[in-house]
Formats: sequence, C-alpha cells, structure tokens
Amino acid sequence: MIFTPTKLQGAFILEVKKIEDERGFFGRSWCKQELEAHGLNANVVQANVSYNKVKGTLRGMHFQKAPHQETKLVRCTRGAICDVIIDLRPHSPTYKQWIGVELTESNYRMLFVPEDFAHGFITLEDNTEVTYQVTQYYTPGAEGGIRWNDPAFNIEWPIEPVVVSGKDQAHPDFAEALPKVVS
Repeated sequence: MIFTPTKLQGAFILEVKKIEDERGFFGRSWCKQELEAHGLNANVVQANVSYNKVKGTLRGMHFQKAPHQETKLVRCTRGAICDVIIDLRPHSPTYKQWIGVELTESNYRMLFVPEDFAHGFITLEDNTEVTYQVTQYYTPGAEGGIRWNDPAFNIEWPIEPVVVSGKDQAHPDFAEALPKVVS
C-alpha cells in the first residue's frame, strides 16, 4: 500500500500498490501490519457500506463522541465521491482545518480518518457505493454531527447537494456542538 500524508495531522490517503500483468492487477487494500507501522489504529471491528442513488447526495458531517471515537478507512467501490474530513482535536496543529479527497471506483484511493475527526461526503455520480472499515462499534448514544455547510469551516463542496437527510440538515453549527464534540 502507498501512504501519502495529508495536511491534516494523522490523516492519510492510501492507494493500492498495483502489481499488473495481462490479467489486470493485484494489490493490497488492507494490511494491519502496514497501518500499524505508520502508527495508525488498525483494529477494525466493523465494516459498513453506503449506497447512494443520486448524484449530489450529501452525508455528514459525522463523528462518534468519547469514549466511542472511531477511526475509519473509507473507499468508494462504485461511482465517485468527494470525501471530506475536519480535524476536531482542540490540541492539534490542524484543528478546525478540512480537506476534500476524490475517491472513485477507478482510482482505488482510500482515506484514513483518525479519531475525533468529522467525516462526510458528497456523491459525484448516481449509484455510488462507499465502504468503511471502522475501529469502534456504532453506538447510537455516541453519534454526533456538525452542519455540512457551517461557516466556521467554509467547506468547498465541488457540487451543490440535492439530497441531504433531515437528520444531517439538523446538525448544529460547530459553536453549538463544540462542548459535545470531544471529551
């Protein structure tokens, strides 16, 4: 696997290192040893899939509160997304900064999302599927979110959303959510 650090401390773009021949290619999309060698939490306990019918579907910005914070490894297996993360760690040098990474079925990129980051994405194609490997079990009472268009972050989404759930629309601004974000 190829690990590329992002501007956000602890977040990485991972790419499949392809071994190609006349059949196509073979590569590794998961290796606990390689993740741990980079100091990353590789204790996956759950794998999730998100199917999105319509281009412009926005999901986010989600996180789990202490003590149920999770790391995620996100990959788009069909279609394309702009995957966005925000560093919500108050003592981090990249606190309140965000990045967006295009993940597609053909670029085989993955985004490693550390604990205490908000995560969301917007679909760039119809019929898009996204998989997540996570290090914590989903805990309903620990779920949290901040508004996808909060002016505290000024995220530059590549397209306007056409589908946003009522739950995601109702997330508070960061200033209101701050006491609930991190322990």
